[in-house]
Order: sequence, then structure tokens, then C-alpha cells
Amino acid sequence: MQEEKTQKKRCRINIRQLKQQFTVEELYAKSLNAIKKLQENFEFKQAKTIMIYYSLPDEVNTHGLIHEMLGYKRIILPIVMGIKAFPVELLSENQLAEGPFHIMEPQNSCVFTEKIDLIVVPGVAFDKKGYRLGRGKGYYDALLTHYPNTPKIGLCFNFQMVDTVPTEAHDVCMNKVITD
Repeated sequence: MQEEKTQKKRCRINIRQLKQQFTVEELYAKSLNAIKKLQENFEFKQAKTIMIYYSLPDEVNTHGLIHEMLGYKRIILPIVMGIKAFPVELLSENQLAEGPFHIMEPQNSCVFTEKIDLIVVPGVAFDKKGYRLGRGKGYYDALLTHYPNTPKIGLCFNFQMVDTVPTEAHDVCMNKVITD
């Protein structure tokens, strides 16, 4: 258990160093490539209700995609309340406000309980098996356990793909990982 935590910490540091080699403009261009591949994905095209993340500056940028999808799909964003994350529907970009971890969240406290067709998940790193390394708080893994049968797609930059992500029993595997 301690060995996995040490490996995870080391991997987070390595990925952070790799990200620093790119300019904001380069990461944005890579984001556009990854988003295009996501939009071409069969599960994405078929999904009517998608839980997705509102990206931080060092993640694949989802802002434009969310703006676009508001016209034709139901968008669910995770919000953090206390020590848990909950799914909440985004009805308008006007309802976004900064949450506890500087992530924009819908200001709608009504937890979404309907069917979600697809979940798009960020990560610090992913491996070829679909395992994900998050930021270390466990919010996503706890949230994803409520959707065992919902397809999950990890979205990241190519350099975030690693040979093996150290895993623990609570880690949730992605069905697919899409990169730039």
C-alpha cells in the first residue's frame, strides 16, 4: 500500500514536469486534437447525457466542447460538497462558479439522479489497461463507483499515457482512453 502511494506520487511529479515542457498554446492545440477524437467516438455520438469535467488549465480543455454540447446534449458536471463529489446538471454557462478546488461548477445543488450515458474523466496519467491516476483525493473513484455499467472514457494528452498506473482496490478502470 505504501509502495503504491510512493509510485503514484512519483508519477504525478513526472507528469507535472512533462506538462511544463509545453506552452499554454501547445496544450490548447493538443486539446483540440483530443476533443476532435472524442467527438468522433461512437459512445460519445450516441450519448444523450454526458458527465464531463470542466477542465483546469493543465488538462485537456473541455470548455469549448461543453459550450457546444449545451445545445444538443444534457451536460452533467461533478461538484464537490464536503468530502464527496456529486453529479449536477449544467443548464447554462451563466450558472458556473468556482468551486473548492478552483474548478468551475454549476451553482445548482440538485443532484442528478437520471441515467448518464457516458462519463468523460480527466486524470494525471492513464495506462493502456484504462487505469487512471488522479490528483490523489479520491473524488472521482468514489463518484464513478455509482456508475458501474456506464461507459467511462479517460481524456488526456499523449504524454500522460504511462506503462502502468499503480492501482489500489478502490481504483475504477476506464473503458477507453482518448489522447491527442
